[in-house]
Amino acid sequence: MASRVDLDGNSIKTLTICMIGAGGFIGSHLCEKLLEETLHKILAVDVYNDKIKHLLENSNQLWADRIQFHRINIKHDSRLEGLIKMADLTINLAAICTPADYNTRPLDTIYSNFIDALPVVKYCSENNKRLIHFSTCEVYGKTIGSFLPKDHPLRQDPEFYVLNEETSPCIFGSIEKQRWSYACAKQLIERLIYAEGAENGLEFTIVRPFNWIGPRMDFIPGVDGPSEGVPRVLACFSNNLLRGEPLKLVDGGQSQRTFVYIKDAIEAVHLMIENPARANGHIFNVGNPNNEVTVKQLAEMMSEVYAKVSGETALEVPTVDVSSKEFYGEGYDDSDKRIPDMTIINRQLGTCSHPLTFAICIVLFQNIETWLLCPSTFAIFIVLFQDIETWSLCAQVGTLRPHCGTCWSQPLLISTGHMPRQSRRRLQNQLQQAKETFSSCLVFLYWEV
Repeated sequence: MASRVDLDGNSIKTLTICMIGAGGFIGSHLCEKLLEETLHKILAVDVYNDKIKHLLENSNQLWADRIQFHRINIKHDSRLEGLIKMADLTINLAAICTPADYNTRPLDTIYSNFIDALPVVKYCSENNKRLIHFSTCEVYGKTIGSFLPKDHPLRQDPEFYVLNEETSPCIFGSIEKQRWSYACAKQLIERLIYAEGAENGLEFTIVRPFNWIGPRMDFIPGVDGPSEGVPRVLACFSNNLLRGEPLKLVDGGQSQRTFVYIKDAIEAVHLMIENPARANGHIFNVGNPNNEVTVKQLAEMMSEVYAKVSGETALEVPTVDVSSKEFYGEGYDDSDKRIPDMTIINRQLGTCSHPLTFAICIVLFQNIETWLLCPSTFAIFIVLFQDIETWSLCAQVGTLRPHCGTCWSQPLLISTGHMPRQSRRRLQNQLQQAKETFSSCLVFLYWEV
């Protein structure tokens, strides 16, 4: 695998990562990403490994020696500190995070999301190990706008509903609404991590996922999970559709959510892992603010898609309203909207909004062999960069060299600011590889205009 660079053009160090909760939904996708696209090693910690068996069983896979599974319950296992000491980075994904449990199992929810996470934070802090901790968008609770009359014009003002890591308050319901046990436990562990960073120098990043969805996310009751279980909304609706039942809309399905596909979300986590200088000390929303629907709209879309895919006639009454008390039990409450402000993560890990920087590069070939690879006596590249960081990364314009067999009689125009983030990273890595390969036979001349 070619050497890779981070967002600042520095070579990426190969890491040993202790991933707690590696066998879950997010952990399984993150393991796949790291094993397929990097050389990092994973110490996978979980009670179950069903969702990562495909990564563990085949000893002939290229990454067979880069992942170890450790069956550990972090509540009471002394081996955990040893694994954290062995690692460069710890990622904590362990949690009870199913809404049906929050008010029916509040003690388990609080212990899992706060008490059980305490040793992880302690071991990372005491051993000077970096920590990426997964929190939740639920720490925001209710929006300010939800307390205004429904017809109030300020409810349409983004300041009253868009959720920002640095400025938005965390607003929960009363204590008797035990649904907020999850959000409170998650917020408290965030505050502890932040305090460890401030007082003891813990290097940390906190991730707040906004409704990540995808394969291996949940279970269908009685099929690949307990019959009495209540999974999250997509699995609940899928269960209703498979059984030919109306989809149940809790309190009319008026709550609004923004969904993002797991593979897109994991790309952001990958950037956090490999860009500690940009990610340390930050809390990041990770979601898609442009993909908002009400739960009722989601039910209608899923019913329509299922009818097309299955060929079955849609139910005459596709949905039915149920109260939150009937569906979840006593003590349930909910947030009205969850729309992430993506300013901070875009600033730290994405495209910055600096003025365009122009560069002209004249590439001179020192020998005939190099000229034959890139058939032109010289090439002029006019490169537009959306931000100064990208300009710095691509100042080794070896990555922008002409491809074999292509004639560059005209200037090449590239605007990296409009390229997808993954394409920009691929370009940067290719450029770094080309620089290393051709550094002995190319002369690069640069002018910043």
